[in-house]
Amino acid sequence: MITSFAPHAGAGTGDDVLNTSTAPGVRMSGSGGVRRIMPSIEVVAKEAGVSTATAGRALGGYGSVSAKSREAVLAAAERLGYRANSLARSMITGLTHTLGVLVPDIENPFFSRALRGIADTAHAKGWEVLLVNTDEDLTLERKALGVLAERRVDGMVVAPTDAADRDTLKAVIDAGIPVVLLDRRVPGLDADTVGIDNRAAARDATERLLKLGHRSIALLTGGDEHLRAKLARPGLRGVERIAGTTVGARTAGYRDALLEAGVEPRPELVSAEGFRREDAAEATTRLLALPEPPTAILALDSLLALGVLQALRRLGLRCPADVSLVSFDDADWAEAISPPLSVVAQPIYELGAEAGRLLLDRVQGSERRVTHRRLPTRFIERESARSLL
Repeated sequence: MITSFAPHAGAGTGDDVLNTSTAPGVRMSGSGGVRRIMPSIEVVAKEAGVSTATAGRALGGYGSVSAKSREAVLAAAERLGYRANSLARSMITGLTHTLGVLVPDIENPFFSRALRGIADTAHAKGWEVLLVNTDEDLTLERKALGVLAERRVDGMVVAPTDAADRDTLKAVIDAGIPVVLLDRRVPGLDADTVGIDNRAAARDATERLLKLGHRSIALLTGGDEHLRAKLARPGLRGVERIAGTTVGARTAGYRDALLEAGVEPRPELVSAEGFRREDAAEATTRLLALPEPPTAILALDSLLALGVLQALRRLGLRCPADVSLVSFDDADWAEAISPPLSVVAQPIYELGAEAGRLLLDRVQGSERRVTHRRLPTRFIERESARSLL
């Protein structure tokens, strides 16, 4: 499903509709007795005291216009409620002023917050955003890429479902549509990326649990049977080569910290049962039923952390008295629960905003070298992890 995302949309008021006949130079839209006034570009030009051609250039974002004239035209357009004809503008500029965004799970707070950053950045520059939720389904992602290309979006921000599907994204780029990858990378793809240093962040979080005396630390991530097979290798060897999602890098960071502390990684403590809260709850129940259950759990996103807490409540266990918990992402609820949750806070809004900026830069003709932006994370220590020392 493709959705137009407008974070600042609001309800209209009675001031913007009139039941009148059409005035010269005014377009009307709507049906029935109530119709919306749509001033033409000629009316805007007259209001601003400039020629129609100058008004067209100022509103379309092309050609040469003095700062004074542009300011006058934009102010007049704002007063009159002018809305540009996007089809006419695209014929002149070659741009539709529309960006596509593909995310794997819009219910995940990470992607919903990042989307807000993308949309705010795009709207501030006059671009609209079309959103597609792929549900971590490669078939849906491929179809969505084709549909957005057919709709002539000027560029796309993509959090890819499968890094092995490089050819589909490459075809989009080869067709002249810029792509920026968010959160996830596709090896060998010539595209800008925005994310964090996942390996370093996971290593730091694991080291903090080790310093508290924990030696049996579980890692909880989303995934499927293919990912589970890769995570089941003895000693978690080669997990850093798992591409496409953040799981490989974060698992490698977790493994690195354990080995540095002299703790042999136990593959049975690494769980990839699914992406939903209930999946995480079931995985937690299984982990805690092991002969040597974990004393701490590192959840790789906030939805999974909620599943852990749900399972602990069902089992009659307490956090951190019975099991310590640390999670990636500082969700809105993380500080409000009891005990407050210790987290690896990612600058999620800023990640989305940076992806939007890089994409707009490409759309507007930048031929700079491929850019890989890595924004810093911050560990917020609260009360969900206790010392065993």
